[in-house]
Amino acid sequence: RSLLSVGPPVFHGGPLVNGVIADPAGEGDYGFELPALRAVPPVAPPVGFAERWEAWAAAAAEVDPDPRMTPLGPADGRSLFLVDHTVADGLRVRGWFATAVGGMPPRVGIVHGHGYGGREAPDFDRVPDDAAVFFPVARGQGSLNAGLGAPTPADGHVLHGIHSVDEYVLGRCAVDLWHAGSALRALAGPIPLYYVGESFGGGIGALALPWDDRFVGATLIVPSFGQYDLRLRLPCEGSGERVRAHVGAHPAAREVLRFFDASTAATFVRVPVRVECALRDRHVPPPGQFAVANAIDEATGAELELDVQPYGHREYRGLDAVRSRAFAATHAHINRVLSRASAEKENP
Repeated sequence: RSLLSVGPPVFHGGPLVNGVIADPAGEGDYGFELPALRAVPPVAPPVGFAERWEAWAAAAAEVDPDPRMTPLGPADGRSLFLVDHTVADGLRVRGWFATAVGGMPPRVGIVHGHGYGGREAPDFDRVPDDAAVFFPVARGQGSLNAGLGAPTPADGHVLHGIHSVDEYVLGRCAVDLWHAGSALRALAGPIPLYYVGESFGGGIGALALPWDDRFVGATLIVPSFGQYDLRLRLPCEGSGERVRAHVGAHPAAREVLRFFDASTAATFVRVPVRVECALRDRHVPPPGQFAVANAIDEATGAELELDVQPYGHREYRGLDAVRSRAFAATHAHINRVLSRASAEKENP
C-alpha cells in the first residue's frame, strides 16, 4: 500500500494512479482500514461558510410552508397524507406526512430523508410509534418531484447549479429540509424535530443540521458528500463519479463544493448524532462517510454514536440482522435525545 497524505495525519490508502486512489479488489475499501478511516479529518470551512448557511436558515424561517394535505388512508397504524408545501424560492414540492400511531399526540417529529433518486413510498422502520413523520422528496427526484426545481438524477441532478454557491442543488435540497420541518410542525404542532437520512439524505442532512435549532438529534446512514479532498480522488459508482468528472473538466467547481462538504458542516453540529458508516462502499466511498462522523466526534457540544457496518449500498449475508439492530438503535437514540433535551429544558 502507498502512503497517501492529505494533510495531517498520514493515510494508508490504496495505490495512487495520477492522484486517483484505486480500489484494486473492487470491494469499496480503497485500501483504508478502520484506524485510517477514524483518522480522516473534515475539510476546513472556506471563508464565509457559516455566515452563508446561517443566512439561508434565517431566510427559510420566514417562509410560510402553507401545507396542503390529501388523505391517503391508514399506513402502519397511522393516518397518511400526501402533502405539497412551499419552499424558499416559491416552489411547491411534495412529500408524505403521517401522524403518530393511533393518532396519539406526537412526542417528536421525524424529518425522514432518502437516498439518491428519491423515494416512492414511506418507510416507518426508524419511526417511533409516538412520532409524527414527514417524508420530504428532494426537488427533481422521485415520481413526486421528478424534474421539479432540478433535473432528475439521470439528467444531471447532482451537477445542477454547480457554477454558483447560491444555486447549487445540494444547497437547495438541504434548505428544503428546513421547509419540510416547518411543514411538519405546521401539521403536528411545535414539537422537537429529529432527522433521519441515508446516503444522499445523510449528506444533505449533515449540511442542514447545524443551522436549525428545532432539530435535537439525527441519524445519518452512510452519509454522502463528505471530505471532497478525498472524494474527488476516489472513483465510485454513485453520483460522486459524475461530480469528479465535472471538476476534472471544470476545476473552478471545486471552490463551489467547499460550501457543500458534509464533513465541514458536521464540525458545526451541536446535538447528538448517530452515524452508521460502512467499511466498504463502492457508491459512497468510506473515507467521506467517516470524515462526517469524525467531525461530529470532535465538534463542541455534539455527541457521536458511531455504528461501523461491513458494507454500504449492497446486499450481503447478515444484512437483515444489521438493519434490524440499526432500526432499534435509532429508536433508542431518539429516546435518549428527547430525554436529554427535556432535562436541558428543565435545567437550563
